Amino acid sequence: MAEYIMLLNFTEQGVRNFRDSPKRATDFADMVRDMGGAVKQEYWTVGPYDAVVVVDASNDETITAIALKVGGLGNVRTTTLRAFAPQEFAAIIDRAS
Repeated sequence: MAEYIMLLNFTEQGVRNFRDSPKRATDFADMVRDMGGAVKQEYWTVGPYDAVVVVDASNDETITAIALKVGGLGNVRTTTLRAFAPQEFAAIIDRAS
């Protein structure tokens, strides 16, 4: 599994329904699991993003489908980053050397 960091911002709809955020987070985790992934961490944040979620997914296509599906619900917009654990990045450095 690959690890991804999803940065989320509420849309106007999401802000109007902010009280539903904990339930939406549970529903999101269920959706990710149904699509073959796993939510590892989730945080609501202060600053340029409203939430940060760490997700395991099998590949870029799966995380893209997850991002499209959650974005299509209308409550958040996402920015998704591929994350590399220290040992993964060490292997990348070895390949580049």
